[in-house]
Amino acid sequence: MHNQIIQFIAQQASNALTKAIQNKSHTPLSHPLESESLEKALERIYGPKKLSYEQAKNISKDIAQAVITEPSDNIATACLGCSVGHFSTTVGLLNEIVRFKKEGITSNEVIDRISKCLEEQNALERVDLAPVKIQNLIGWEKKLAQDALDQSRSLRHSLENVQTIEELENLAADTDKYYKNLSREWFTHRIKESIKKPIAEAKKPNQ
Repeated sequence: MHNQIIQFIAQQASNALTKAIQNKSHTPLSHPLESESLEKALERIYGPKKLSYEQAKNISKDIAQAVITEPSDNIATACLGCSVGHFSTTVGLLNEIVRFKKEGITSNEVIDRISKCLEEQNALERVDLAPVKIQNLIGWEKKLAQDALDQSRSLRHSLENVQTIEELENLAADTDKYYKNLSREWFTHRIKESIKKPIAEAKKPNQ
């Protein structure tokens, strides 16, 4: 009789505990008091464990490092058309500077435009004509790209060390001349290639 009472009390306590857990989690158990770890039970009742700031920061650093160090086999080729665009913008800015020459080299209008010219040439050198991209070019494209890169570096160094409005005027004239030659050569080669391609395709024997 004593054992029966103990079993009855244990069963009632078990049922009460199961009901309390179900009410707390709002997720019915498929099997009452089914076997699960304490960590799993707490996660089910109180929700997923939240990461501390330090843990989240370390995980973010690991992911960022993995992205940075991931090797890439698909390196794009240099963009000559983009380079022509950068030189075009720089020429326009340099020509605008000449309009403000009476205000002097320290004028905000002059300095702001020099800064924008430097931005254009930096973008050209670091993105569009990065050395690793030029390596993937061949023939006239590679020669033209390397020449544009050298010209851009020279122009950028001159802008970084400019001292007078007269120097800016000379840079504007020289850059305008180079830009026209670059643009003409690039367009000429592209047009010739666009003409050659259909002719070459037409000469191929029918498959």
